[in-house]
Amino acid sequence: MAATIPINDKVVFEAVQSAEEAIEKLLECDLVNFFGELRSAVVPHFRDVLEALASRPGKRNTLGICLTTPGGQAEVVEKCVEIARHHYDFLYFIVPRMAMSAGTIFCMAGDKIYMDYSSSLGPIDPQVPEKDEKYLVPALGYLDKVSELIEKSRDGTITPAEFMLLEKQDLAMLRFYEQARDLSITLLKEWLANYKFKDWTEHRTTNKGAPVTDDDKKRRAEEIATLLSNNKHWHSHGRFISMKTLKDVVRLEIEDFGADKELQEAVRRYCDVLSSFLNRNGIPYYVYNRHTCT
Repeated sequence: MAATIPINDKVVFEAVQSAEEAIEKLLECDLVNFFGELRSAVVPHFRDVLEALASRPGKRNTLGICLTTPGGQAEVVEKCVEIARHHYDFLYFIVPRMAMSAGTIFCMAGDKIYMDYSSSLGPIDPQVPEKDEKYLVPALGYLDKVSELIEKSRDGTITPAEFMLLEKQDLAMLRFYEQARDLSITLLKEWLANYKFKDWTEHRTTNKGAPVTDDDKKRRAEEIATLLSNNKHWHSHGRFISMKTLKDVVRLEIEDFGADKELQEAVRRYCDVLSSFLNRNGIPYYVYNRHTCT
């Protein structure tokens, strides 16, 4: 269970609740604020909040998730998407600050993604737990380095020190990293084709006006998945990918909440006030809605 938030800061939660209500009206959705790593411990909390929210009179057909996360595990993302899609037909992801790695995968399950010029997604380098499961480590970094050492061994340029590093690798863990990578790419391709591209009916650039087929959607989803998982392109697991880069380079359609100043102010207040409160109180993750949390 997540830590219980002390109910002694009424000013904080009055601001958060006001912002939440404003966003719900502007986007015509129910809304939750998801803060923290995507770890297995958050799943029951996420489930409980959504069950309570979806059982209320006046439930909307769309869920908005205001997401702030450094990333986490792809398996957790998959389960959270299954829970959200069980209760809601449509998902909107709102990224005021950053949704990195597995957070980016999470966003790709949305019908719409809202960002502004200062928001960021990240390369989809899945994070996996170390042997003691205390820390999460980026899987692709390990796989890229091992591939590099194998290639140097193949062409005879590997040093004795590098050979020792290669020899010490745990093959089972490397396979686990490969599976995490493959799952991340598979989920992204499936969700983009099924949700983000569902209303894409005509080509807008190449073959402009031509009808879009299911194969076109799958092919485009694979292109995006391949690019976002390409460490050689992004160079860093922690690279901040802006809305502009997502639009111009990745060619992904993003809704700019900054174009609506009322919405932008509400989104930033909703994220910033609650995130600061949680950080100040040492709360590592939280799923919030004013109707289900105290």
